[in-house]
Amino acid sequence: MTVRLINPDPQVIVAFGHHVAVATGSRQVHIGGQVAWDPNGQLVAPGDLAGQVAQVYRNIASSLEAAGATFSDVVRITWYAAGWQPEMFDAFNAGVGQAAQEFDITTPPASLIGVQMLFQPEILIEAEVTAVLP
Repeated sequence: MTVRLINPDPQVIVAFGHHVAVATGSRQVHIGGQVAWDPNGQLVAPGDLAGQVAQVYRNIASSLEAAGATFSDVVRITWYAAGWQPEMFDAFNAGVGQAAQEFDITTPPASLIGVQMLFQPEILIEAEVTAVLP
């Protein structure tokens, strides 16, 4: 295993990520700008944050596979959420839950950054991912 996820004492444990990822490997995989597009470039789940989060995970999964990686190799996810408000967190978590039913996702260190908007107004969420392979 190339990635070990840690929640150090006395830090609070959060549902969506660990605080530390220790990676031992020599190949880095950087996946940028994953949004909720299907393979035809059509937006999945317009206006539905949970549905868009789930589609972003699908796109991350195919990107990881193309690089010979899996979610267990991920050491960091940075999320960008358009118009973020704290009450959106339940919908975000619902999307993560949908993805967890489809994939064996992990909870590496993650940041969720609210932005005014992303590059197209109907895109609600975007993710950048870093993985490390042996």
